[in-house]
Amino acid sequence: QVQLVESGGGLVQAGGSLRLSCAASGEMFSVSAMGWFRQAPGKEREFVTAITWSGSSTYYADSVRGRFTISRDYAKNTVYLQMNSLKPEDTAVYYCAAALRRVGSGWYSLSSQYNTWGQGTQVTVSS
Repeated sequence: QVQLVESGGGLVQAGGSLRLSCAASGEMFSVSAMGWFRQAPGKEREFVTAITWSGSSTYYADSVRGRFTISRDYAKNTVYLQMNSLKPEDTAVYYCAAALRRVGSGWYSLSSQYNTWGQGTQVTVSS
């Protein structure tokens, strides 16, 4: 079992920055990758970014590439999402997720690959 707790959401003006954290606990030996997804009101949950637990590979949605950065701290079992140059369209509830089985290349953007989810944290970007 792996548990995830997100933090760091809030209200920010367009062009500003926020850093989200996802603290993981439990059977960390089973984690192969961590991802961030988001869901805006009235829209489906969408992939934002992912990182292999080894840290060797990262993946980004086109909409955030160059603005968002995912990273992880092994010692703290924590994954971070640094969000810069935020836009009103980035407003959503952001969810952290853990994959407990190996994820094939090209599959990191699929929510079905992730077994454990956090409770979500609200990010609101005002124009």
